[in-house]
Amino acid sequence: MNNKIEGMTESTLEKIKEAVNADMVIGKPITSDSGTVVIPVSKLSYGFAAGGSDFTSEKSKERDLFGGGSGAGVSITPTAFLVISGDDVKLLQVESFTGALDRIISMTPDIVDRIGNFIKKRKDKDKNEKSKESK
Repeated sequence: MNNKIEGMTESTLEKIKEAVNADMVIGKPITSDSGTVVIPVSKLSYGFAAGGSDFTSEKSKERDLFGGGSGAGVSITPTAFLVISGDDVKLLQVESFTGALDRIISMTPDIVDRIGNFIKKRKDKDKNEKSKESK
């Protein structure tokens, strides 16, 4: 009986492996005519179950009888799109924000860009002032 259940389990898991791959989570990039790249991001969930039995009775001593089943389910939910336009990268969520932490995480790339631009402007300003002083 164990070999039959193992066979069902292995067969179902192989089918799941065939159906599920990394391209389902991070989709293939889509490039527009303007050069903007959009990459879909999805959440993948799956479940798996297997079971078996051995139908024997006192009248029937035959051990070839067996009953069993296995099954799986896969769910793919789009969650966001990664949009790359030149040096600008944004994450556009499909679902609305569920809390303050989600909102902070989504704002992080924008904040990092602003800080980087501020530092660059500051360095450029300091460089220009030093070049004026040396003249």
